[in-house]
Amino acid sequence: MKFSRRQFLQSSSYAALGLTLSNVPAVHGQSSGVRPAPMMPAPTFVDTNGISMAVYEKGSGPAIVFCHGFPELAFSWRHQLDAVAAAGFHGIAPDQRGYGLTGGPDDPMQYDMGIFCDDLVGMLDAKGIDRAVFCGHDWGGAVVWAMGRLHPDRCLGIIGLNTAAGRPTDLPPADDAVRNNIVMTPNYYVATFMPPGQAEAALEADVRKTFDFFLSRGGVDIWDAENFPNYPEDSPERQMNLLAMLERDDPPGEPFLPEEVMQYFTETYEATGFTGGLNWYRAIPRMGTVMANAASRIEVPCLYVGAEHDVILPPTSANGMEDFISDLEKYTVAGSGHWTQQEKPEEVNRVILDWLNRKIA
Repeated sequence: MKFSRRQFLQSSSYAALGLTLSNVPAVHGQSSGVRPAPMMPAPTFVDTNGISMAVYEKGSGPAIVFCHGFPELAFSWRHQLDAVAAAGFHGIAPDQRGYGLTGGPDDPMQYDMGIFCDDLVGMLDAKGIDRAVFCGHDWGGAVVWAMGRLHPDRCLGIIGLNTAAGRPTDLPPADDAVRNNIVMTPNYYVATFMPPGQAEAALEADVRKTFDFFLSRGGVDIWDAENFPNYPEDSPERQMNLLAMLERDDPPGEPFLPEEVMQYFTETYEATGFTGGLNWYRAIPRMGTVMANAASRIEVPCLYVGAEHDVILPPTSANGMEDFISDLEKYTVAGSGHWTQQEKPEEVNRVILDWLNRKIA
């Protein structure tokens, strides 16, 4: 079993399988003991696509919807929500399906790309918003690029943070495609996330240790593109075996976020567990049909923001996007690892606002 996370997150075969969720009970995260995020506006709850989605919003003007990745929350966008609101935009950040105050069904087959996009369309409908700019990081980046092809009529623009758009299957490989330095084996973390309960046992054994490991940067670790190739090919680092690294007494990486931030991530996942987010990976085998019939081109204005030291989603993963995106700009954040909007918030805000003011406002 060999595959890459980039293939999963960027695959142009992300699919919606047309599941009807009308009979799935909405899961209200507050019942699980999750408190609203600090440093954020009070959330509201929107019934959409069979779930009760927790939505943080601030400001007025053109809507900017921020979509988080794994293992994150709407809270990851706290810096950007304030910045776009101050600049005359309507910032919207949901806890997505399976996460935080939103929660979601237990069935992993109710977590696929079409469903994620339908969640957002339903949220827009509930708020009376016709079109929005969609800005996503990590898995959220995969969602926003899919929105551009599945629901182009609801998109004002798209911003992919770290995650590049998947290449349509009717195009040949990009001329300047670059091979990833990760050695793909069955130990790759996407594979180890698949068996029910396996990843939960490791991630939930000590949630604070898990976040100290995940939300890290710098040093000789997995978020340093220069040092990464120096690891042996059979090492957990080169194989991106996250669960094996986490089992160490002293996992690699250097936490960089304030204590209040780390505490909120920790207490939230202590309450919810990780199954909701892991279900995004477990539904990957379903993501193979709808994108084949989706639009091949993305015609709305687009921005890709890469991070110099993101080993899993390097800036070179965006090579060739110009072949199927009519209006694309690119920017690389120097010195940043994977958690770009939290590592370099001022720079990310500056780049996003400059683009929004030129392309959207």
